[in-house]
Amino acid sequence: MLKPTVIAIPVFALLIAVEAYYAARREDEYNGRDAWTNIALGFGSVLFGAVFSFIQAFFYESALTFAPYQMPMNTWWAWAILLVADDFAYYWFHRVSHEMRFFWNFHVVHHSSNQYNLSVAVRQSWFSGIAHWIFYVPLAFLGFPFWAFVTMHGLNLIYQFWIHTEYVKKLPAIFEFILNTPSHHRVHHGVNNPYLDKNYGQTLLIWDRMFGSWQREEEEPVYGLVSQMDSYRLWDIQTWGVRWLIRQMRSAPRWQDKLRYLYKPPGW
Repeated sequence: MLKPTVIAIPVFALLIAVEAYYAARREDEYNGRDAWTNIALGFGSVLFGAVFSFIQAFFYESALTFAPYQMPMNTWWAWAILLVADDFAYYWFHRVSHEMRFFWNFHVVHHSSNQYNLSVAVRQSWFSGIAHWIFYVPLAFLGFPFWAFVTMHGLNLIYQFWIHTEYVKKLPAIFEFILNTPSHHRVHHGVNNPYLDKNYGQTLLIWDRMFGSWQREEEEPVYGLVSQMDSYRLWDIQTWGVRWLIRQMRSAPRWQDKLRYLYKPPGW
């Protein structure tokens, strides 16, 4: 089945173009080369994602056979539960992707731009599908069919697209309290000291508030990585984290430390 994010590609393209045009009219700084790099990385992630989706489908469907109960997806409450469950799973996938080096090697691609605009939303890893399915298999044990998970997860990812912008400052307080917004996500992409490893939410902000990872936008964010990447070459961007990990593991004198580089935080 086609993922909602694939169906939404024409809308993504239109909105990226509109934002770029708006930036040009305002004479704001807009790095066109970075934007085209993001778009190319996005198309690559769609192609690789189609391949890795077979891996995810295999493990998800296998786990589904052990579910003690099948969710009735013709009811509104089943979709409501799935929305919250998928958001909860994403929170931990996202948090672990920042706090464990193995998963950061994939997610670093998304954070490697020092710009912040809608094109950054499609700047994704080509290879994250190797492992990120692990966080969503528990939804199968809850009895949600694979097609329902793909639909809901895709809709949540579509929501994340529009929050990658600097042109939406603050929403009304009730929305800022409940939802992930452009303001909250700008914090997430910031490398300012108070902003590092904050605001992991997908659509809802409740998990960040509950688990102590929420941070209000206060100072202007500085985007990118603590150690900035200086390349527009697609393969360099995709493999930067892995190459850095290999160098660190080779330099470690003890095999225990070599292994720790896989599960310790990126700054270890």
